[in-house]
Amino acid sequence: MHVQVNSHHIPGSVELHEWVGSTLEERLERFDDFLTRIEVHISDENAQKAGADDKRCQIEARPKGHQAVSVTHKAESVQLAVDGAAEKMRHALEHLMGKLDAKVLSGGELNDPLLDEQPQAVKDAMLEEEFLEKQDELDK
Repeated sequence: MHVQVNSHHIPGSVELHEWVGSTLEERLERFDDFLTRIEVHISDENAQKAGADDKRCQIEARPKGHQAVSVTHKAESVQLAVDGAAEKMRHALEHLMGKLDAKVLSGGELNDPLLDEQPQAVKDAMLEEEFLEKQDELDK
């Protein structure tokens, strides 16, 4: 997963870029195989003026084979803005993954953890269960 950090009206130091990149990689590590790239836009909306919630962090994640997912969070500091946006992105990606899992299930494919470990045993058990149900119906 590649993290690209852009800053506007905020000094874009190497430390800031490294901190943002490592924070997002840590928070979104679970989705590493699912994402191709993450773009982060950090800005100070009031430029040099002080103000409440004037730091803004927008994160755009690019899942493989899907539309980009974007979240934004405003806070009083850059750290709080990045943390809030990272948390929102984690929730958005969990939601997207849940929808994709539901599609697989509704598509008729099996979603059983044992299937990865012992695929033939799971399929045999399902066939046996189906066979026994039909036998019970015939005996009635």
